[in-house]
Amino acid sequence: MAQETTLEKIERIVLPILADLGMELVELEYQKEGREWVVRIFLDKVGGVNLDDCSSVSREVGTVLEVEDVVPEGYRLEVSSPGLDRPLKKAADYQRFVGELAKIKTFEKMDPDGRGQERKTFVGRLLGFEEGRVRILQLDKKGGEVSFALEEIAKANLEPEF
Repeated sequence: MAQETTLEKIERIVLPILADLGMELVELEYQKEGREWVVRIFLDKVGGVNLDDCSSVSREVGTVLEVEDVVPEGYRLEVSSPGLDRPLKKAADYQRFVGELAKIKTFEKMDPDGRGQERKTFVGRLLGFEEGRVRILQLDKKGGEVSFALEEIAKANLEPEF
Protein backbone atom coordinates (compact mmCIF):
# COMPACT_ATOMS: atom_id res chain seq x y z
CA MET A 1 0.00 0.00 0.00
CA ALA A 2 1.31 3.45 -0.93
CA GLN A 3 2.36 5.79 1.86
CA GLU A 4 -0.27 8.39 2.71
CA THR A 5 0.79 11.93 1.75
CA THR A 6 0.57 14.84 4.18
CA LEU A 7 -2.35 16.26 2.15
CA GLU A 8 -4.21 12.93 2.40
CA LYS A 9 -3.59 12.82 6.16
CA ILE A 10 -4.94 16.36 6.54
CA GLU A 11 -8.01 15.49 4.44
CA ARG A 12 -8.65 12.37 6.56
CA ILE A 13 -8.78 14.62 9.63
CA VAL A 14 -10.74 17.49 8.06
CA LEU A 15 -13.59 15.53 6.44
CA PRO A 16 -15.19 14.07 9.60
CA ILE A 17 -14.86 17.39 11.45
CA LEU A 18 -16.67 19.21 8.65
CA ALA A 19 -19.32 16.48 8.46
CA ASP A 20 -19.97 16.83 12.21
CA LEU A 21 -20.39 20.59 11.76
CA GLY A 22 -22.74 20.17 8.76
CA MET A 23 -20.26 21.51 6.23
CA GLU A 24 -18.59 20.24 3.10
CA LEU A 25 -15.00 20.46 1.93
CA VAL A 26 -14.81 22.41 -1.32
CA GLU A 27 -11.06 22.48 -1.67
CA LEU A 28 -8.00 21.64 0.42
CA GLU A 29 -4.51 22.96 -0.26
CA TYR A 30 -1.19 22.19 1.38
CA GLN A 31 1.64 24.08 -0.24
CA LYS A 32 4.75 26.10 0.36
CA GLU A 33 4.33 29.84 -0.14
CA GLY A 34 7.61 31.69 0.15
CA ARG A 35 9.30 30.34 3.25
CA GLU A 36 6.23 28.98 5.00
CA TRP A 37 3.81 26.13 4.52
CA VAL A 38 0.09 26.84 4.30
CA VAL A 39 -2.85 24.53 4.96
CA ARG A 40 -5.86 26.18 3.28
CA ILE A 41 -9.39 24.85 3.75
CA PHE A 42 -12.31 26.11 1.67
CA LEU A 43 -15.65 25.03 3.09
CA ASP A 44 -19.31 25.52 2.32
CA LYS A 45 -22.74 24.66 3.66
CA VAL A 46 -26.33 25.25 2.68
CA GLY A 47 -27.05 28.92 3.31
CA GLY A 48 -23.37 29.84 3.11
CA VAL A 49 -20.47 30.04 5.53
CA ASN A 50 -19.97 32.82 8.08
CA LEU A 51 -17.03 33.93 10.21
CA ASP A 52 -18.16 31.82 13.20
CA ASP A 53 -18.15 28.71 10.98
CA CYS A 54 -14.60 29.44 9.84
CA SER A 55 -13.47 30.04 13.43
CA SER A 56 -15.03 26.79 14.66
CA VAL A 57 -13.41 24.76 11.90
CA SER A 58 -10.06 26.48 12.43
CA ARG A 59 -10.10 25.67 16.18
CA GLU A 60 -11.19 22.05 15.72
CA VAL A 61 -8.89 21.23 12.81
CA GLY A 62 -5.94 23.15 14.26
CA THR A 63 -6.20 21.24 17.54
CA VAL A 64 -6.37 17.81 15.89
CA LEU A 65 -3.55 18.60 13.45
CA GLU A 66 -1.34 19.61 16.39
CA VAL A 67 -2.24 16.59 18.54
CA GLU A 68 -1.80 14.14 15.65
CA ASP A 69 1.39 15.95 14.50
CA VAL A 70 0.31 15.53 10.88
CA VAL A 71 2.19 18.45 9.34
CA PRO A 72 5.95 17.82 9.64
CA GLU A 73 6.95 21.51 9.54
CA GLY A 74 5.58 24.80 10.84
CA TYR A 75 2.53 25.98 8.91
CA ARG A 76 -0.24 28.57 8.78
CA LEU A 77 -3.86 27.35 8.80
CA GLU A 78 -6.38 29.34 6.74
CA VAL A 79 -10.09 28.53 6.71
CA SER A 80 -12.54 30.37 4.45
CA SER A 81 -15.55 30.12 2.21
CA PRO A 82 -14.94 29.50 -1.49
CA GLY A 83 -16.27 32.97 -2.39
CA LEU A 84 -18.60 34.04 -5.18
CA ASP A 85 -16.55 32.21 -7.81
CA ARG A 86 -16.81 28.89 -5.99
CA PRO A 87 -14.96 26.05 -7.72
CA LEU A 88 -17.04 23.17 -9.07
CA LYS A 89 -15.29 19.83 -8.63
CA LYS A 90 -17.69 16.99 -7.93
CA ALA A 91 -20.73 15.77 -9.85
CA ALA A 92 -22.85 16.87 -6.87
CA ASP A 93 -21.60 20.46 -7.29
CA TYR A 94 -22.97 20.61 -10.83
CA GLN A 95 -26.35 19.34 -9.61
CA ARG A 96 -26.48 21.60 -6.55
CA PHE A 97 -25.90 24.76 -8.58
CA VAL A 98 -28.28 24.09 -11.49
CA GLY A 99 -29.45 27.41 -12.92
CA GLU A 100 -26.30 29.28 -11.82
CA LEU A 101 -23.85 30.88 -14.23
CA ALA A 102 -20.61 28.89 -14.61
CA LYS A 103 -17.31 29.09 -16.47
CA ILE A 104 -15.78 25.82 -17.61
CA LYS A 105 -12.23 25.45 -18.93
CA THR A 106 -11.30 22.22 -20.65
CA PHE A 107 -7.86 20.61 -20.91
CA GLU A 108 -8.00 20.45 -24.70
CA LYS A 109 -9.50 22.79 -27.27
CA MET A 110 -12.83 21.44 -28.47
CA ASP A 111 -15.86 22.27 -30.58
CA PRO A 112 -18.73 20.54 -28.74
CA ASP A 113 -21.43 22.57 -30.49
CA GLY A 114 -20.09 22.16 -34.04
CA ARG A 115 -19.51 25.87 -34.61
CA GLY A 116 -16.22 25.21 -36.39
CA GLN A 117 -14.32 27.09 -33.71
CA GLU A 118 -12.30 25.11 -31.17
CA ARG A 119 -11.89 26.70 -27.75
CA LYS A 120 -11.15 25.82 -24.13
CA THR A 121 -13.47 28.24 -22.27
CA PHE A 122 -17.24 27.95 -22.09
CA VAL A 123 -19.66 30.11 -20.09
CA GLY A 124 -23.28 29.29 -19.52
CA ARG A 125 -26.12 28.35 -17.21
CA LEU A 126 -25.66 25.01 -15.46
CA LEU A 127 -28.26 22.48 -16.57
CA GLY A 128 -26.96 19.68 -14.35
CA PHE A 129 -24.96 16.48 -14.43
CA GLU A 130 -26.39 13.48 -16.28
CA GLU A 131 -24.86 10.25 -17.53
CA GLY A 132 -21.37 11.33 -16.49
CA ARG A 133 -21.55 14.68 -18.28
CA VAL A 134 -21.83 18.31 -17.17
CA ARG A 135 -24.41 20.20 -19.22
CA ILE A 136 -24.52 23.98 -19.73
CA LEU A 137 -26.63 26.32 -21.82
CA GLN A 138 -24.29 28.83 -23.47
CA LEU A 139 -25.36 32.46 -23.16
CA ASP A 140 -23.54 33.99 -26.11
CA LYS A 141 -25.34 35.09 -29.32
CA LYS A 142 -25.39 31.59 -30.81
CA GLY A 143 -26.40 29.92 -27.52
CA GLY A 144 -26.99 26.20 -27.47
CA GLU A 145 -26.40 23.38 -25.04
CA VAL A 146 -23.00 21.70 -24.67
CA SER A 147 -21.79 18.96 -22.37
CA PHE A 148 -18.47 17.77 -21.02
CA ALA A 149 -17.20 14.66 -19.27
CA LEU A 150 -15.70 15.44 -15.85
CA GLU A 151 -12.29 14.24 -17.02
CA GLU A 152 -12.34 16.82 -19.86
CA ILE A 153 -12.72 19.71 -17.40
CA ALA A 154 -9.51 21.35 -16.19
CA LYS A 155 -11.27 23.96 -14.05
CA ALA A 156 -14.84 25.05 -13.42
CA ASN A 157 -16.31 27.68 -11.17
CA LEU A 158 -19.43 29.71 -10.57
CA GLU A 159 -19.42 33.13 -12.20
CA PRO A 160 -20.77 36.02 -10.12
CA GLU A 161 -23.72 37.83 -11.65
CA PHE A 162 -23.87 41.56 -11.03
